Parts: sequence; structure tokens; C-alpha cells
Amino acid sequence: MSLLDAHKDVLSALEWKSYSVRRSDKEPLRAFVLRALEMRDCSIVHASDASRAPFYIVFDTPAGERHGILVYVFFANAKLITNRPADEHRFQVKYGGNLKGVLEVAIDSSRLVTTLFVGIDLKEELFVAADPVMNTPAPMSRSIEFKHEHVELIRLQGWAVWERDRRPGKSKDRPTAELEDYGTEVLVGGKQDRLLDLVALERIAYRLDPGERHLIADKLKALRPAKAVSHPILEEFGIASDALFDLIEGASRLKMAVRGWVAEEHLAATLGKLKGVSECIRLEADGQPDISLRWKGGAPILIECKNTLRSTYSDGQPKVDFQKTRASKGDPCSRYYRPEDFPVLAACLHAVTENWEFRFALTTDLEAHKTCVGRIANMIGVAEPIFSASAEKVFELHYARTA
Repeated sequence: MSLLDAHKDVLSALEWKSYSVRRSDKEPLRAFVLRALEMRDCSIVHASDASRAPFYIVFDTPAGERHGILVYVFFANAKLITNRPADEHRFQVKYGGNLKGVLEVAIDSSRLVTTLFVGIDLKEELFVAADPVMNTPAPMSRSIEFKHEHVELIRLQGWAVWERDRRPGKSKDRPTAELEDYGTEVLVGGKQDRLLDLVALERIAYRLDPGERHLIADKLKALRPAKAVSHPILEEFGIASDALFDLIEGASRLKMAVRGWVAEEHLAATLGKLKGVSECIRLEADGQPDISLRWKGGAPILIECKNTLRSTYSDGQPKVDFQKTRASKGDPCSRYYRPEDFPVLAACLHAVTENWEFRFALTTDLEAHKTCVGRIANMIGVAEPIFSASAEKVFELHYARTA
């Protein structure tokens, strides 16, 4: 289906595959979404029929701004399953009866329509959402699990954010692991009246790394379902203190602030100011390191920049989810980096410290992967003596070792 056919008031080139589903089954989920928007004084302009999934909904905010959302929604529950933890909740990605297929989640690159990827627990009157970008394509029948403790947090606080490790499925007759991203995933849960805030999150955090997505979600946690955003939030995002607006109305301004949250840009600016740096170039090619730098006229040093996760180890040590988005077909180890891919890793601590600061390490000093020979471990702790706040020290050590 195309948005040009779906509703004339929100035009986009976005197209998506529409699935036939049983109306009586899906109507409660559709009703939950519509009621969630109405709880925030939004007016529903258009809602696709419950017999087709995903749902396409157009609504007006209290301030009169029109938005379109494409909602991939599934039932969430705590049904006991043999050989699964007793405290586990989940929602299963499933439309239709073809469990061997994949769900191509449609995402509007023009940003006129916002995609949601959510599980809804009707009994608990809450939702749990995953990153739509990270979940396309999504193998049918894959479950997204969370714990009873997360449900309790949502009940108590109204909004909760946590990280989840993604792992390959064990079934051999379902879509292969090459389709999926097994990086750390950030899940966001909320009570029904916080669904509009989820729309804001997806508008603001589009294609951000998990650590930065987690940080944004934490900031939204401090808000309450109301028409005005608090002054501290406005100040933190560099927005005029007299600009009080509805959260969804403010999403575009928050999004503009977040556009500057590109770690590579800050890294290049930081390194370019160092005395002794004779060349610092941003590399834009896919699959290549982020920066090429010459230190004191020496040979180019390739530097990969990675954001840390928002959560840390129990001792407060930041950590980097250090792997590629996907593996090459037939070679699962190819998702992990090799020391020879680039000599220097720059870990950006912004998601943890909320400051643009970096720690540097030589990739030859990083922990080796436990099972993939010649590869670097996929979760790296950022701490001395391997990592240093002094890029100069690391550059000198690199030249000394390669002389």
C-alpha cells in the first residue's frame, strides 16, 4: 500500500506490504492505539481498518499539527512456555500463517510518517516498543522478550527503558541469522497514555545508536503526559527557555538538536584541534573506518568511532557493543572486527556522561573474541590501561609499534 492511496493529508512515497488479519483479533490492538492518542487530546483523522496490518493512522495534536503513524503491533503477554523463564513476558512478530517469511518493516526516509514497532499487553494496559530500524527485516515468529521486573517498572513509573541482548534463533527452518542485527537493543515500555511520547521518541531518535536512543528515552521519561515541556529539558537541549510546547510539537526542535549528536563530527573536531595533527579527514564510505589522521606528519592512522551503551558494567565502567550490523552470508564471525581493520578505536562516552568526550585504544590491545579466531570481542569495557583519554599517547604508541 502507498500513503498516496492511504490518506491525502499526509503525502509520502512510502509503500508497505499490507497483511490480511482477522479483524476481531486485531481490533482491540487498534482500539488501544486510538484510545492512547485520544487520552492526550489528539483527534483521530483517519485509521485504517483492523482487517489489514500494519495500521496506518493520521491524527491531529492539540496544537493542530497533523501526523501519520504506521503501527506494527502485536499482542504481548506473560503466558508460561515450557523451558522458558517463569518471569518472562514477550510479543511475537507474526502476521499471517507463513512462519518462514520475513516482515519488511516500512520506514519513511522522508520522515513524514513515523513507524512504531510495539507489543501491547491489553490486560496490563501497557506497551513495549523496539527500534523499527533495528527490526527490519524481522523474521516471522521471532519473539521479543522482557521480564516481569520491566512490567513492574512501567506500572510504577509509567515509562521504562532497558537494554536487551539479541541472539540468533535456534530453529533451523526459519529465516537465517544473516537477516538480523544482533547488536544490543533498547526497549521502551510505557502505560497507555505515554504512546504519544513513543511517537516523539521515534521522530527524535531515528537511526541513532542504541546508547544515544537510550539517552533520549531516559530524557523523555522525566516528562509527564502534559502539553508543556519542562524548562530544564528545554535548556538541556539548547531550546529557548520560553518555548513551552506540546511534546509532539516540540519533537522537531528536539530532533534538530539531536542532529548534532553525531559522534564522528565531534571526534573530528576534537582531534583536529590537537597540536601535532597535520591532517584529519572524515571518511564517508560504508564499511570503512570513520577518520583518517596524520600525527606529526606520519603515515595515516585509521580510526573507528563507536558510541558506548547507556548502561554500564556494575562497577560503572562504560562498554562498547563492538560489532558490525550484520554478518556476511555463511560467515557469522564476519560481524566481528579484526585488529587489522583499523589500528585505533575511539569510544564516545556521550551516552553515559552526556559530554562529548572520548577514550582511545589500539585494537591490537583489545580483548580477543572467545570463539572467532583473529576477531575482537563484541563487548568491550572502556577503562584504563587499555583505553586512554590521551589520543596523543595512543598515536605515539601506534607509531612506535609499527616503526
